[in-house]
Amino acid sequence: MLVDFKELGEFGVKELLKRGADFADLFFEKKFTFTAKCEENRIENISNGIEIGVGIRMIKNWKTYYGFTNEITQKSILSVIENLAVAAAAEKEISLNMTVKEKRYPEIVDGETDFTIPVEEKIMLLRRANYRARECGDRVKQVTAVLKDSIQEVVIVNSLGKIVEDIRPRVVFYVLVVASDGRTLQTGYEPVGHLGDYSIFERITPEDIALKAAERAIKMLSAKPAPAGTFPVVISSKAGGTMVHEAVGHGLEADLANQGLSVYSGKIGEKVASDLVTVIDDGTLKGKYGSSGYDDEGEATTRNILIENGILKGFMYDHLQASKAGHHPTGNGRRESYMHVPIPRMTNTFIAPGHDDPEDIISDTKEGILVVKMGGGQVNTINGDFVFEISEGYMIENGKVTYPIKGASLIGNGPAVLQNIDAVGNDLGFAIGTCGKDGQGVPVSDALPTIRIKEMTVGGTKN
Repeated sequence: MLVDFKELGEFGVKELLKRGADFADLFFEKKFTFTAKCEENRIENISNGIEIGVGIRMIKNWKTYYGFTNEITQKSILSVIENLAVAAAAEKEISLNMTVKEKRYPEIVDGETDFTIPVEEKIMLLRRANYRARECGDRVKQVTAVLKDSIQEVVIVNSLGKIVEDIRPRVVFYVLVVASDGRTLQTGYEPVGHLGDYSIFERITPEDIALKAAERAIKMLSAKPAPAGTFPVVISSKAGGTMVHEAVGHGLEADLANQGLSVYSGKIGEKVASDLVTVIDDGTLKGKYGSSGYDDEGEATTRNILIENGILKGFMYDHLQASKAGHHPTGNGRRESYMHVPIPRMTNTFIAPGHDDPEDIISDTKEGILVVKMGGGQVNTINGDFVFEISEGYMIENGKVTYPIKGASLIGNGPAVLQNIDAVGNDLGFAIGTCGKDGQGVPVSDALPTIRIKEMTVGGTKN
């Protein structure tokens, strides 16, 4: 693939520079996908696909001009370039010293990149999950299991003289269970995924995933209405890092920060969190869902310490925002596909583990709320205010976890929550997802150790 696209990439970059581009790149993509679903005991929606195209970007006077085509020929690429050139520059010879960067994916991908297992074996994974969830009893009313895999191959050529090749194989499997006791309905959802191949099922089986989803739905049938008020809140590492991703991470993306649309704008070097809190975004973690060898601009992914012991250290940059701010890109320029322009995005974002035993954190909490699974929510990045649903939560009474609660939500402010963290566990639990921003989604993971927020508003239905 690299040999096929190198010459076209160099041609395109030179043509863009001739037309006055300050920066130019071409993003070639070939993506193979497979999807299947089991619902109502039936296998449905089996599909295979291939997507191929090239995205072409010209940055001039800090403005981005972007186009794409699924016809990868010199003629088609030149046609897009001519449309991007709003003001023609004087024709001149352009010379570039192109350097092919070393492949990084062997160190980052978990397992191989061979997905040539028979479709029948893939379907069996869905049937196994469906069967296991329904074994949990008559209260299980509906089971949906979904399997997706993809291999994304990219080649990036830019005017900095870089030629980068990256391969990103991913597998996602999730189970959604609806349970009922005749009076109420509850759902349980459990997803897994990684950057890698089907070896993920050697560590966690479809039965394991289905059982977690079913048990969650059944357990919440006995939940009592959540109290409303102000409580200490313990968020388990099992909950994943939804809150750090939404309430903190987006505000640390440089496009929002540079525009003054983040609560963290202009606060580099200031204390923005408890001394116990260090926030990291790391796109190099082996096998994690948001990892890759290079970002979608050809920058090597890195480990970025965003907040260290409570002090704001930096933001996540793509090429454009880094140029504007006088910084180096951090490997966070990401895009959904060749049809999308890259923007600053998170990869794998988490609060670093601390030194506290998670069980001690709970036993040291006289009364409070334990969050085991987060639901959806809304965040205002300008002021940091948020609301998150709790899909699995429990009361803590006299240092012990007692009964499950339902209808609960967490209401707060990102910076205030970070300041109010008074215990950080020595564990760390990752969750996966697709992060949406500016109309495009990218795979991410996020994580938390078990943490305690000493005071937080909990929305509930019981006064």
